[in-house]
Amino acid sequence: MAVPALELREVTKRFGDKVAVDGLSLSLEPGAFLGLLGRNGAGKSTTLKMVTGLLRPTRGSIRVLGLDIEKEPLEVKRQIGVMPEDMALLDMLTGPQYLRFVGRMYGLTDDVIDARAQELFLKLDLTPGPRALLADYSFGMKKKVALCAAILHGPRLVFLDEPFEGIDPVTSRTIKDILVAMRERGTTLVLTSHILEVVERLCPLIAILHDGRLHGFGPVEQLRAGGASLESVFVDLVGGARTGELSWL
Repeated sequence: MAVPALELREVTKRFGDKVAVDGLSLSLEPGAFLGLLGRNGAGKSTTLKMVTGLLRPTRGSIRVLGLDIEKEPLEVKRQIGVMPEDMALLDMLTGPQYLRFVGRMYGLTDDVIDARAQELFLKLDLTPGPRALLADYSFGMKKKVALCAAILHGPRLVFLDEPFEGIDPVTSRTIKDILVAMRERGTTLVLTSHILEVVERLCPLIAILHDGRLHGFGPVEQLRAGGASLESVFVDLVGGARTGELSWL
């Protein structure tokens, strides 16, 4: 049996009296493509920070690619790619300079970094001026650079937090094709997005968080049994939908 690409066992994260993630357990096989869904504050970003080593869980265990993330954090980080929602770029570098910095951290040679960066920039229609700093890039351009940095080193497991936010439809199609190709080559992907239609079309496996707990987990076809849309399933599981009528309109 293959070692799970990601395994969480009873993972809990508390911030004082606030329980952000509550007893979360799930396992992903290598090559899985998981859409991680939830309302704002459901625990998605906290979960991603824990599985990428940015936060330590209050309780429970996390194994990434067979490694205990608390005992072998550097080895885990060598093998994963992360695109955080806030991107956390080095704004006083140009795009190519930033990718050089990232690539060198992963031990890539400058020739390999530059060749891959050039291919990524071409694929994603990322054409800033040669001296333009990341601070001057548009939001969408920064998103593209963050994606480039996440996959530059050919990671075995990739975490993408809202990768399509601020991205134009043409480039979004290209990114989807890139992610599908990565999965077909055996890369495991975890994607969060509030655009349920994208997740429904792209991710064969779905996990739905609500109040830090897992309220649904399985193949998208199984969750949509009966022909319901993913949006309907999501709203039914997490509840809280209100009428859109306003008193003055």
